Amino acid sequence: MEDNFKLYNSLSKKKERFKSITPGVVKMYVCGPTVYDLLHVGNFRGLIFFNVLRNWLEHLGYSVNYVYNYTDIDDKIIKKSRDESKLPSEISDKFIKEFERDFKLLKISKASQNPKCTDYIDDIISFISDLIKKEFAYVKNKNVFFSCKKFSAYGRLSGKNIEDLISGHRITINKDKKNPIDFVLWKPSNNNEPGWDSPWGRGRPGWHIECSAMANTLLGEQIDIHGGGMDLIFPHHENEIAQSESRSGKNFAKYWVHNNFIKFDDQKMSKSLGNIIKARSFMNDYNPEILKYLILSVHYRSSLNFSYKQIQQSIISLIKIYTAIEEAYNNVKEKHNVSNFSCFEKDLNIVYTSFNNDINTPIIFAQVFNVVRKFNNYFKKEKNEKIARELLSFFNRTGSLLGLFSEEPKKFLLDLNLILLKEKDISLEQIEKEIKKRDIARKEKNYKDSDLIRDNLLKLGIELKDTINGTKWSVNI
Repeated sequence: MEDNFKLYNSLSKKKERFKSITPGVVKMYVCGPTVYDLLHVGNFRGLIFFNVLRNWLEHLGYSVNYVYNYTDIDDKIIKKSRDESKLPSEISDKFIKEFERDFKLLKISKASQNPKCTDYIDDIISFISDLIKKEFAYVKNKNVFFSCKKFSAYGRLSGKNIEDLISGHRITINKDKKNPIDFVLWKPSNNNEPGWDSPWGRGRPGWHIECSAMANTLLGEQIDIHGGGMDLIFPHHENEIAQSESRSGKNFAKYWVHNNFIKFDDQKMSKSLGNIIKARSFMNDYNPEILKYLILSVHYRSSLNFSYKQIQQSIISLIKIYTAIEEAYNNVKEKHNVSNFSCFEKDLNIVYTSFNNDINTPIIFAQVFNVVRKFNNYFKKEKNEKIARELLSFFNRTGSLLGLFSEEPKKFLLDLNLILLKEKDISLEQIEKEIKKRDIARKEKNYKDSDLIRDNLLKLGIELKDTINGTKWSVNI
């Protein structure tokens, strides 16, 4: 087991050498979506990053128990159920299935467990009961509230101060609360709302309690990693710490890991601006591989700007990578023959060092392109099968960690070029027609017309390349 892995801890505000609570085992909980609609690309940033983190931990030899939950009871779900005259469970079940359909397109490993809040109501009630017994929570008018002032460490994750929050009126005033900062653990349900029987009356859990209860039931009182988006630091994760540590008397999570936001053309994503892009829409218009590459091209703790320019750059980058992969693939006779990996060994070591340095994907991608350049230079001199095998080995090892580079190269390159063609408003039929005309001209030794067709296509941004297997076309980048 390597011990060189450093991970940024939002709690300590610094990179720390990773060491699991139980040797060889990692317990990781990541807050999942509220399932009332198709998920946007911002939801998928954490999903894609935490898959890479899990992959790296497993590469280091850890057994990872990765829990990614669904919030399937919530005010937004209830509102949508009313709007559509359906049961809340119909709404949540529908969008869990829709999410899993989108997830499947990404071709990454599923979490170890995907618990739903409504399957853990008994655990939530038991958790709240313990907090009441320990006098960290109180009951008022069938509501149960957590008393934040009873937890002296409140605010240590977010750096927020209770008195500042109260004086700044940042918390919605509720006459049943002893203190405006207190948050709800259990609330009564109206007759037309879903609810469960509890010692405090028929009701349903607040948002924050569900993750603490499910993490406790599935992973125990102490976990190694708790993750999610930066928007969850306060109040959600702050409240999880307060609930969990008040109940157990132990530190809840050793490492708190948060991915940054996604912006669209330098603007924060919001419904009011109308700049929310659904992940399914993006993957249909482009490709899941492009989404993964775009998200991982920026360090997970940095803001990611989702713009047309960035999307185009990702496509161009993937074309360069997959062109090298296809060249290597076409020059390997035995596809499963594993190389002893001497040519790109130093490059792979740099990749592994970058994974160890807080999953530094931009440096990893920089090394990927260094390998592509070296490979292309080798192949200009000699079509060497050993080097081709080594390139495929490099991308197999690196790609398996990133969840990338496993597409069939010929088909994927065609897909990428078709995307670029669409952007140029040029049809595939138009190109194929011109190539056939050029083939006829060449057979008739009419090189003037042949060159003219080639030059006209080049003006449109279409480059032709004559090979022993016929003429290939690509969008000029």
